[in-house]
Parts: sequence; C-alpha cells; structure tokens
Amino acid sequence: MSVELQEARYSPTDFEKDVKAQEVLLTIADFDDPNIDRDEAVVGVLEDDSPYPEVRSAVANTDDPSIPCNTFRAWVMGLAWAILIAGLNQFFFFRYPSVGVSGIVAQLLSFPVGKAWAKVVPNVRIFGMHLNPGPFSIKEHVLVTIMASVGAGSAYATDIIAVQRVYYGEVYNFSYQWMLVMSTQLIGFSIGGILRRFLVQPPSMIWPANLVTCALFNTLHSQTYAGIGSRGGISRERFFFYAWGCGVLWYFMPGYLFQGLSYFSWVCWIAPNNIVVNQMFGYVSGMGMSMITFDWAQITYIGSPLATPWWAEANVAVGFVFFFWLVVPALYYTNVWDSQYMPISSRTSFDNTGNSYNITRIINSDASLNLTAYQEYSPLFLSTTFAMSYGLSFASITATLMHAFLFFRKQIWIQSRRSMHEQPDIHARLMSKYKQVPEWWYMIILVLMFVIGVVTIEVWHTEFPVWAFVLSLLIAFFYVVPIGMIQAITNQQVGLNVITELVVGYALPGRPLAMMMFKTWGYITMYQALTFASDFKLGHYMKVPPRTMFWGQVVATVIAGTVQLGVQAWMFTNIPDICSPTQKNGFICPNTEVFGTASFIWGVIGPQRQFSSGQVYHALVYFFLIGTICPVVAWVITLKWPNSFIRYVNFPVIFSGIGAIPPASAVNYVPWAIVGFIFQYVIRRKHFSWWTKYNYVLSAAMDSGVAVSIILIFFCLQYPNNGTIASNTIQSWWGNTVFLKTADGQALPLLTVSEGSTFGPTTW
Repeated sequence: MSVELQEARYSPTDFEKDVKAQEVLLTIADFDDPNIDRDEAVVGVLEDDSPYPEVRSAVANTDDPSIPCNTFRAWVMGLAWAILIAGLNQFFFFRYPSVGVSGIVAQLLSFPVGKAWAKVVPNVRIFGMHLNPGPFSIKEHVLVTIMASVGAGSAYATDIIAVQRVYYGEVYNFSYQWMLVMSTQLIGFSIGGILRRFLVQPPSMIWPANLVTCALFNTLHSQTYAGIGSRGGISRERFFFYAWGCGVLWYFMPGYLFQGLSYFSWVCWIAPNNIVVNQMFGYVSGMGMSMITFDWAQITYIGSPLATPWWAEANVAVGFVFFFWLVVPALYYTNVWDSQYMPISSRTSFDNTGNSYNITRIINSDASLNLTAYQEYSPLFLSTTFAMSYGLSFASITATLMHAFLFFRKQIWIQSRRSMHEQPDIHARLMSKYKQVPEWWYMIILVLMFVIGVVTIEVWHTEFPVWAFVLSLLIAFFYVVPIGMIQAITNQQVGLNVITELVVGYALPGRPLAMMMFKTWGYITMYQALTFASDFKLGHYMKVPPRTMFWGQVVATVIAGTVQLGVQAWMFTNIPDICSPTQKNGFICPNTEVFGTASFIWGVIGPQRQFSSGQVYHALVYFFLIGTICPVVAWVITLKWPNSFIRYVNFPVIFSGIGAIPPASAVNYVPWAIVGFIFQYVIRRKHFSWWTKYNYVLSAAMDSGVAVSIILIFFCLQYPNNGTIASNTIQSWWGNTVFLKTADGQALPLLTVSEGSTFGPTTW
C-alpha cells in the first residue's frame, strides 16, 4: 500500500540544464554535415567519458583492476552490516515511530572502520586470504555498502507471515517462512541479472539515484568535496560522531522522558475534549496542524528530509496540504461514506457500529470468506484518510505512466532504442575487462526459487494455485523492462502493488493468503529486479568485478532475510501485546495493520464488494481518471506557457509521495517538509559549501543515533523485568500521557452510533 519516496530525483530545471549542457557539448562535432552520423560523432567526441553530463560529474572514467575488492576484510564487514542493519530494521519495522538504518550509514561508518582495520590488523594469511591486504580500497567500500543495503529493508513477505499470525491465527513453521522470503526476494534478483543488458550496460540507462552514492564514495576516498574543492572545518568523520552522539542522547527526551515532545499536539492539550479541534490539530488520529515535533524518528519516518531534493519535497507538501488538509476535511464534515462515525484518520478498518472490523466473524476456518456471515455482519468501512490513500494510489499509477509518456517519451524512446544497439561508453569498456556473470547462473537461481515457491504454496495450506503464481510472475516480467527504463532515465518507478491487488481480488476472491502472495510475487519481483539492477549499475560505475558483485548480493540477501525472520520470531515470542494498538513500547505494527486491512479489502471481501458500481467506495475508481488528466493539463500549460510555475509541478510525485498514509500521518509529513525546506532550500542556497560537506553526513548520523538510542531504551529500560526498571513516576507523569488523554489520543469520532443501531447501507 505505502509508496516509498525516491531519495534522489532531478528537478525539471536540473534536467533541462543537463540536456542543454549536453547539447552545447555536442556542438563540437559538425552535426549539420549530413555525412556525419550523430551517434558516431557523439562516441567519437566523448570516447573517453560518458556522453551524459550528470554521469561525468559524479563517476570517474578510469579504473585500476589491481585495486583489491574481493577481500576477507570486505566480506567480514559486509556480512556484519548485512546482519546488523537487517536485524535492526526488522526490529524497528514493528514499532511506531520507527527509524530506518539506511545503507548510507554503512557507507559512512565502513570508511573509518576500514581505515582502522588497515592500520591495526596484522597482515597474515588465513586459508589463503590476506587479513590485511593494505589500504582500505574504494572497491572494497562499494562491495561492503552493497552487501549492507541489499537486504536492509524488511523483506516484503515478512508482512504476510505477521498478518497470518495476528489476524488469521495461522503460524506456519520456519521452513515455510524461509522459503517464502527467499523465493520472493531472489526471483527478482535473477530477473534483474538476466535483463542487465537492457537496464545496466547501456550508457543511456543512467540510474540517477546512484550518482549521489558515487559522488560520496569518490569524496570519501579523495577527501575533496565536489564543486568547492577542499573546505575548512572539522572532518566529516568527526562531524558524524558529534552529531551521532547528540542524536543518541537527545532521543531519550522524546522517546522516553518526555514523549509529548514526539506527539507535540500542543493545541489539543489546551482543548482536550473538543473533538473538532483535536481532529484538526491532533497527531495520533488527526490532521496534524500543530506542525511541530521534536522527534527525529517521526520526522524521518517517510524518509530523510535531508536526502530528498526540495523540489520533490515541495510537491509532496503541496499534495499533502491539498488532499489531507482540504479535501479530507471537506469529505469528513459532509459525512461522505458515513465517515463521521469513525476517526478522521486511522490505519484500521471499521464495521457499521463504529467499532474495529472483526474479520474473524466473516471467515471460515481456512480464512476464506463466509458470504452469509458477511451479509449478516457489516460492510467494511475506512477512515477518510485511508480511503483517500487508496484513491491516490489509483491516481499514481496512471499519472506516472502519462507523465512519463508526455514529458519523457522522446528521451525514453531514443534512449531505449540506443540501449539495444548503442556503442558502449568508457564505463562499459572498462568493465569488459572483468569476467562477466554467465546468464545461466541467474537462470539457476530463477528455476530454484520458482521451485521453492511452488513447494511453499503446495505443501502448506495457502489456496494459492500454481497458475496464479505463474500469472503474478508474468505481470512482473512484463513490466520490469519498460518500468526499469523509465526509472533508469527519469528516476520514477511505477508500483505494481495496486494493479496486482486488483487482478487477484477479482481472480481469487475470498482468499486473503492467496491475495497477499499474489501481490508479493507480482509486485516485489519487479521491485527487487529493479533494486538489484540499480546495484548492478552502481557496481558498473565503480568498476566492481561482476562475479564478486553476484556472490556478495546473493549471500547478503540470504543472510539478511534469515536474520529478519529470526528477529521477527523472537519479537512475537518475547514482546508482550505486540501488534496491539495499546502496546506500551510502541510495537503496534503499523505496516502490519495496513497490510492486514488490505488483505480484508482485496482478499477476504474482494474489490467487487468495495469498489464496483453501487458499492461504498466506487467513487475512488475515478482517481484513475484524475491521474490520467492531471499530467495532460500540466503538459498543455507548459506548451502554452513554458516558463510558468507548472513546470515545477510533478503529479506522480504528488500522488505517490503521500501514499505512505497510512501508516504514516501528519506528524510524519508536516515536520518532514519544514526540515526539508530549511536544509534543502535555505541552507543549500545560502551555505552550499557546508551543505555539500555535511548534509548527508548529518542525515546518516541522526538516523543511526536515534536507532542506537531506541535499542538502548528498549533493552535497558523497557524490556528487562517486564518494564519495571523504569519508575512509575516517569511512565505516568503528565509529559508522557498528555497526548493520550485527548480526543485525538483516544481517536474519538465526531458522531457515535446509539446502542443497537448501525450506519451505512441496509443491504450489501
């Protein structure tokens, strides 16, 4: 359901400048001469570098094959990060607010660790490998970072396992869980490897998000700073540890001692019983117009505001204000969809009495739909923000495709044609010196993971037929090349989660587990393929030997997935009331709530009973049309007034950027936009040299500092002795309870249903 923000996009003005710079550069050749082929001239002029200025600015056009990469040191560090980051992120995944430890943390911390290893560890041989092959090389650094990041995020399939346990009472053994996760993760890897000739090797497949990473690698290892030369001040390493220490210490305030600083809904504290005021200014179940939080975990819940370009943040902020501060209140206070009987914002679903929807009342023992029980119970209702998030997801699908067609069709068409037969650039020629990975290696993984997937759905009771499994993979395979080309050129990805939900909802109605599996294999296969293709391109730019990349990615993925399953199993065994809305330490499982609600809507009840004509939420289907029309209007305006403000408006970013609601809420979006404006607009413009040197370092330091602080608080103060280490005074004082004793904290609706009455339609 949630759509992740891309962390690095080029603004329209940046893109125009790059195109213009490229055109100026190409005037070196006499393209007016009809006897000169334009493509050949480009290669001739730029034979020693990339034909694309953005690549030339961030990627070195040289390589030294003697630089060590596949070393004992790199593997130890890479596997250590794969275990640590995967375990931490899985632990935080079930907490709200959570904080993600990104690959950039490993990228930054690995550098001083690698340098220290080179100085301290003796150079001896064990099993034929040098423990200390010399200075920590940039290629080792790239390999470590890729191994750390390849499985950093929680595996999508772990949510299937959590939903089965929490909502359907199904606890299958570890073999089922492991095979499900490995199959969903590695089928995409094999497809990305097979299609690398289309998505990685061609120079036109730029993958802009990797350019920031390449620039940081080159900066760390050269100790110069792009665009400004050497800058005075403390080193990045020292700045990182100062900021990291402050992050660790500060989080004890909003995370433990004064939690009201996290949910700083100060207006609600003044009028705690005024429902309308609490709905507008509250952070727990309201619209978040209080605007302030002092909790970095809340600010970065949807991604670091220090890593997203301001133009993208501005689009997201405008979309949030329009849809959630204007449209949602208008719908709510006019009681559209009987919404006033529910909180204005919630991650869960409701029945026609205003209580949480009891899915167990409408399912059989095998978790399939009992239609008679459903008709006797209630249709499923959503809060206004949840319903709006589905509409925006529908709009993002058509908007992204239409925007890419209208604004980038020429570039996509020209560059996709070139990708089939264009001349290799300097990077491809340098990489040709290394042994390539045979395609049959990827084919073996594909076949093996397919077999494991079939075993998973056949041995355990899933009600997921093999033909549907094949269909889900075909959807992913069909879309991966065109969507991959769009992402590699424009850095915008079209998500397949809603498409797959629609298909399986109509194809296999009343089967929630089958629905979740279909969505996961259909969506994540493509997502993982493009993630691995992006990593392949990073290795391509940094000249990491392909076979070393292959084994590093495969091994790290397997280990990270296994660690995540182990952490998840431990949490469900040892944390009391996990996934309960009242879990005292914040482990309320927000993503599992959303995933579970989606399984109710698309799996148990089915889209035909939710979105078809005559059903409660049929109007949301028109968002497909809205998503189609909006980019057309913007395109027409730019044709008439090319310098108008509309050129800064990006509707795919607007629709998809706010798709993280739920489980995100206003407390995550509004402060995120404010901090982004300060750092990505004000400081970047007025103090660019400081921003260049320290901005991304500050982001990584705060992320990792808060992560460490959360771990310390939980395992030192909250988990031992069932939480009795902390004094009752701290737990119950005003600063830790004030935000929960308001109408916002209690998620009170505007209207209540009288005893024995219901709202909504009389038949369904």
